[in-house]
Amino acid sequence: MALKPEPTAPFHSVQYALRVLETVSRHGGGVTDVQIARETGLPVAHLSSLLLMLRREGYVEQVSDGAYTIGDSLVLLGSGMTRREALELKLQETLTELRDSVGAVYISRYIDGEVKITQFADGPRTPKVNEWVDFRSAAHASAVGKCLLTQLDQNGRRDHLSRHKIARLTSRTITNEKVLFSKLDSQPPTVPVLDLQEYAVGTVCAAVPLTAGSAVGCLALSLPIEHAHRLRSAADTLNRRAAPVVLSLAI
Repeated sequence: MALKPEPTAPFHSVQYALRVLETVSRHGGGVTDVQIARETGLPVAHLSSLLLMLRREGYVEQVSDGAYTIGDSLVLLGSGMTRREALELKLQETLTELRDSVGAVYISRYIDGEVKITQFADGPRTPKVNEWVDFRSAAHASAVGKCLLTQLDQNGRRDHLSRHKIARLTSRTITNEKVLFSKLDSQPPTVPVLDLQEYAVGTVCAAVPLTAGSAVGCLALSLPIEHAHRLRSAADTLNRRAAPVVLSLAI
């Protein structure tokens, strides 16, 4: 499977955040933002927003003298839980918080040539999508699938569609491979991919890529059609909040 070039922000912020965490971890007794800036080479202004995000996610804590120490989320990774269990727990907490802001949310990965939803968070007021057609067979129509396909090259996409034929799921579904690939190629990497009732009538969705190493993944949301007026703002929130999710995947 060949990948396209990695997208830009918020993913560069994740690389910076990892540098900050490495610095804080080296200073067991705490370290000031000035020292962090000196050791990482990051401007203090940019560092402030990163530290705010890391504090919010529990990766660092600010003690009484203003210095930063490792937070509960990092401590959890070194506890009796397995690393995988700890990261899944952290991801689920992040998804649950995001769900309360935007609607039902999902993490999807492209694993062994298939679209897989690996984690999600929904609720009584934020129901998840009714999977009336297997997501593995609907990559051409769903926001999740299209977002994953944008991260593959032409050969990777053709391989996927050779195994999962394009089918018309609603009147809005793109069924022409050339048109589909053209839309995927014109999709800016920092703009959410939308599904406006292409997968299911009555549901709209948005997805943003999650790039952690060589893995192909995405973070997505779904809303019932009566809340379609919220989709753009919810998608923008999803895009802004993708960095903590990528960070959880990258640690």
